[in-house]
Amino acid sequence: MEIEIAKIFVALLVLVNPLGAIPIFISLTPQSSQEERQKVAKTTAIAVAVVMCLFAIVGQSLLRFLGISIGSFQVGGGILLMLIAIALMNAKPGPTKTTKQEREEAGHKTNIAVVPMAIPLMTGPGTISTVIIYATTAASWVQVVYLLISSLLVALTCYGALTLATPLTRLLGQTGINIVNRVMGMLLAAVSVEIIVDGLYRLFPQLTR
Repeated sequence: MEIEIAKIFVALLVLVNPLGAIPIFISLTPQSSQEERQKVAKTTAIAVAVVMCLFAIVGQSLLRFLGISIGSFQVGGGILLMLIAIALMNAKPGPTKTTKQEREEAGHKTNIAVVPMAIPLMTGPGTISTVIIYATTAASWVQVVYLLISSLLVALTCYGALTLATPLTRLLGQTGINIVNRVMGMLLAAVSVEIIVDGLYRLFPQLTR
């Protein structure tokens, strides 16, 4: 159980990447007090948990409704994860993160917790795809429970990271955050390869393992 939860937790944590969201979080709350930032962090974490848990529960039904095979979704999702991993290793924003225009628009909003912080910055297409993949390939309901627990732990980590945004920025600096992102990118690349390979085996069962 511990190994299964740890594996899912690490994969989702790398995708959500709360450390990478800290600079944007600070830039969107320049005049906010620590108490106000804490409220935004709490709302963001709740939204992250809701999105991941929702797709963990309805993901399989959604694929069935759209007529998409699990294998095809795994290959497509794995390629998307690889693109995000490459962006992380190059210390660049992922292709599914917020755009410059979205961040500028968010600067004029009074509440940025759900949009753009939770969606799409922290739970974008890459995160949602991974949650659905784990949910649809679960061998039993127990593994779905592991996925839900992992999602809640990731949301809790997001809350802690955003609450400590200022001291973490001072401690790590942009260079430190970039180093962490590169390590996360390497881990995510390995996860994406596993997902793609498993998807290919589902699409082409004649392949030997």
